[in-house]
Amino acid sequence: MFKKILFPIDQTRESRHAAEIVAGLVNVYRSQLIILSVVAEPEEGKAVDPAMTSPEAIAKLLETAKSLFSDQGIQTETMEREGNPAFVICDTADEMDVDLIVMGSRGSDLTDVDSAEGVSNRVINLSPCPVLVVP
Repeated sequence: MFKKILFPIDQTRESRHAAEIVAGLVNVYRSQLIILSVVAEPEEGKAVDPAMTSPEAIAKLLETAKSLFSDQGIQTETMEREGNPAFVICDTADEMDVDLIVMGSRGSDLTDVDSAEGVSNRVINLSPCPVLVVP
């Protein structure tokens, strides 16, 4: 059912929580796991987490995630890309022909007045495949 799962990650607690769900899905469906982290381009008028604009921090984040899954016997492919996170996530899902995107929500991302601007909401609306958002 889910042969390829894309797991976009960042430094948030929600992303770490989603890792547990991803591990379970990968084990149940024997899926290929692709971990993606996006070096965010600053948008005018928007605050960007400084840790997500540093290629060094992104590389460390990906290595930590790969190690976490490796400890559970799960092989992963890691990718680092640059750009607007929502668009990069959806483009990568399309390019890699994934069957499911699993991602954490920043909690308020789906319920804020500006929810149309949230990464999770944009991915839900633009994704070429199903999206599981883990709160």
